[in-house]
Amino acid sequence: MVLPRVALITGGSRGVGAEIARTLAKDGVRVAIVGRDKAALASVAAEFGGVALVADVTCRDALFVAVEQAERELGPIGICVHNAGIAPSAPLLATDDAIWDRTMAINVKPAFWLAQWLVPKMIAAGWGRIVHVASNAGLTGYAYTTAYCASKHALVGFTRALAAEVARTPVTVNAVCPGFLETEMTDATIATIATKTKRTPQEARAYLESLSPQKRLIQTAEVAHVVRMLCADVGRALHGTAIPIDGGQVMT
Repeated sequence: MVLPRVALITGGSRGVGAEIARTLAKDGVRVAIVGRDKAALASVAAEFGGVALVADVTCRDALFVAVEQAERELGPIGICVHNAGIAPSAPLLATDDAIWDRTMAINVKPAFWLAQWLVPKMIAAGWGRIVHVASNAGLTGYAYTTAYCASKHALVGFTRALAAEVARTPVTVNAVCPGFLETEMTDATIATIATKTKRTPQEARAYLESLSPQKRLIQTAEVAHVVRMLCADVGRALHGTAIPIDGGQVMT
């Protein structure tokens, strides 16, 4: 497996984004991570000599500046992983326009912008990998998460449509669809469930674990492993996929 490339990863300061960055860096990939938390970004980037880029992914201009900086410091971007995301939870009638719009703005729109900027360059360079970190919520539905599920379905749909469009080029486009992960985001979900259902945090965690046939939360390293596979030179045939990483919770 040869990965002498440059990768840009959004949401790279923590959780699965940071783990993907570490994993690709171990393969010799030069990595730039994008996020809003300057200190957290710098800490992760320092682990592997990466580039930390502070930007709000919902701001087109700020994200474009981050892309340009990554290219100046590391070279042409051959791998783009859109991982930044939020997971709001609310009943339909409590999901207002602000929740809906922000969820789409973070979870979906940056993928569109990044593809428009980077795919033509990847095609011209003769190689490219686009990976979207979606969710198994993009393959099924969960109550009280209409905005989140809609955004992840949109991301999976965008992945498949873009993959069809560039199928005859040297660029591949794929999505990974984790179940509940052992991350800070899931910790927040557990706290919300506990508060709203009067369960203990332990009971709320056990509930999330019970959703997987393996009765556990998914580890970030398991997602990073699949992303690494998708980014390999020999991963050319993996194209237009939305891969569940959830212990068999959603079987497609």
